[in-house]
Amino acid sequence: MTFEDNLKELSEIVSKLEKGDLALEEAVELYGKGVKISVVCREELDNAKLKITEQGEG
Repeated sequence: MTFEDNLKELSEIVSKLEKGDLALEEAVELYGKGVKISVVCREELDNAKLKITEQGEG
């Protein structure tokens, strides 16, 4: 998945959780999935920042 796809899915998860009408098990599952996606997004952002920093030094 692309960064944009992950961000869109994360946004959808947040919307579902904010509604508050999910069963506890489903909410916990979605929360866990959201955490995993956010870790992937953070890694991609960190890598992009590193590339930009390296280009500025070169």
